[in-house]
Amino acid sequence: MTATTDRTEAPELLATGHRRLLEQLRADGVRFLFGNPGSSEEGLLDEIARFPDIDYVLGLQEAAVVCTADGYAQATGRPGVVLLHSGVGLGNAVGSLYHALHRQTPMLVMAGEAGVAYDALEAHMSVNLVDIAEPVTKYATRVTHPDSLLRLVRRCLKVAATPPRGPVFLALPQDVLDQISGEPVVPTTVPDTRVVPEPGAIQSAARLLAGAHNPVIIVGDGIAASGAVAELTRFAEIWGAVVHGAMASELLMPWTHPLWGGLTGHMFGDGSASLVAQADAVLICGTYVFPDVFPDLENPFRPGATVVHVDLDPYAIAKNHPVTTGMLGDPRLTLHALTGALEEAMTDPQRHAAAERVHRRTVQRTAEVDRALTDDLGAGRNADSAPLRMSAVAAALAALLPDDAIVFDEALTNSPALTRWLPPTRPGHFFQTPGGTLGVGIPGAIGAKIAHPERTVVGFTGDGGGMYTCQALWTAAHHRIGAKFVVCHNGGYQLLKDNLEQYRQDHDDDPGAAFPPFFDVREPRVDYVNLAAGMGVPAARARHAADLPTILRTMLDHDGPYLVEAVLDDPGDTP
Repeated sequence: MTATTDRTEAPELLATGHRRLLEQLRADGVRFLFGNPGSSEEGLLDEIARFPDIDYVLGLQEAAVVCTADGYAQATGRPGVVLLHSGVGLGNAVGSLYHALHRQTPMLVMAGEAGVAYDALEAHMSVNLVDIAEPVTKYATRVTHPDSLLRLVRRCLKVAATPPRGPVFLALPQDVLDQISGEPVVPTTVPDTRVVPEPGAIQSAARLLAGAHNPVIIVGDGIAASGAVAELTRFAEIWGAVVHGAMASELLMPWTHPLWGGLTGHMFGDGSASLVAQADAVLICGTYVFPDVFPDLENPFRPGATVVHVDLDPYAIAKNHPVTTGMLGDPRLTLHALTGALEEAMTDPQRHAAAERVHRRTVQRTAEVDRALTDDLGAGRNADSAPLRMSAVAAALAALLPDDAIVFDEALTNSPALTRWLPPTRPGHFFQTPGGTLGVGIPGAIGAKIAHPERTVVGFTGDGGGMYTCQALWTAAHHRIGAKFVVCHNGGYQLLKDNLEQYRQDHDDDPGAAFPPFFDVREPRVDYVNLAAGMGVPAARARHAADLPTILRTMLDHDGPYLVEAVLDDPGDTP
């Protein structure tokens, strides 16, 4: 990535808050500052140019800026640091901060403002930034004295990085940063929270779970944050339980594993509840039950079911529904201990029954995957004339991508086809949106590429979602960030159509009726090839499967960012 300006070191005698803030970030290993500049941060922006080891990643719109930092934080596990402009910039970023909050992204978001001295005047652009940020951050505060600047920066970084991780906000009045700061610069201390429940609690939970006949596991991003993928997989194998991801944005278990049951969904509670309705024992770890838009208000667990909930966030445990036992603990350490205790607690018949469940699931899952892949191949046989399908795009890309490629998935309705051909198998190689905020795919891929410049990164988005943050393409071109992008273009908001179909079925309301015309984006149809070119990113349009190998190879071989617009089979105006 190229630097935005030529830089020279600042004299050591400078000790304004602007410089001390950047020295603190440097002490904490911050290499990138993601931002869109404004006049109430002039002093800090001027000072950044004197720090050659902190690159300012310039974005043109704040929603895209935050999502780029989010992708970087996901790919590194370290807090992304963002600088916004006053209430206008923060307001533009709120939707992206909501995304970061719900996927527990470690992030420090700062916004400049004119100054504490001007509060009483209610001057132009004055607004309570903390009040704006509080609903969409883990912690929000404001600097009001130069000798508390660095302790607040460190507090914010600590809170952001401490599980359950999340975005935090710090308001920076320019008149405070203009003053001399006498605070020493010391690295931030992030507490080690890798605790495990005491042995008696672990053994008691294992005894509760050992005799299950139909066990189910519900997990979330706490698994990825803890590095517990291997421990979760081993526990599921010993217990013979299917695993589902709830509000998951990272790999929690290899998707090729027969016990992986997929994601719970995020719209309708009855769908999520059905996954545990017949379970006699449920383990919940690293999430809560259930994060749906329209959740089921009733207890989803059957009467008498054993429910064990493990999390580092005590608020998440039994948050919405009663559980049999709740344990505060790090997912990796707790699952490791629970696996050992379960092996000791299970009788030989129980072990045999668990092994049989794994065998049956393996046979079933293998048949399902083979059938789906065969159907995909059958649908794309006439590669020259048949409408392009996402399965063809994914299959062609799967044949070309290197083993260490990173996929950032915001394909949404096209994600099932994408992940059939590019199934996530390793931590750190797959990220996705958990839903709720559109426009994370393009900037997320850019952030991941900044984190791993040596690896191939491909971001997927839809023709609807891509419009939310298309400005990020300019950032990729400006800084020569070689992320690749695939826009799944079907001419409308297909997710809304799918959800409306479900709504009509649930309410017995004319399920065959035409969709509202404003679910389509066709007149005019967004031209992503020209849009990308206008942002400085070369692009190509794919209409037929036969064209894919050449187009995708060109994308991957290009030295720099590149976009492919995949014109997919348009489902039309009716179900």
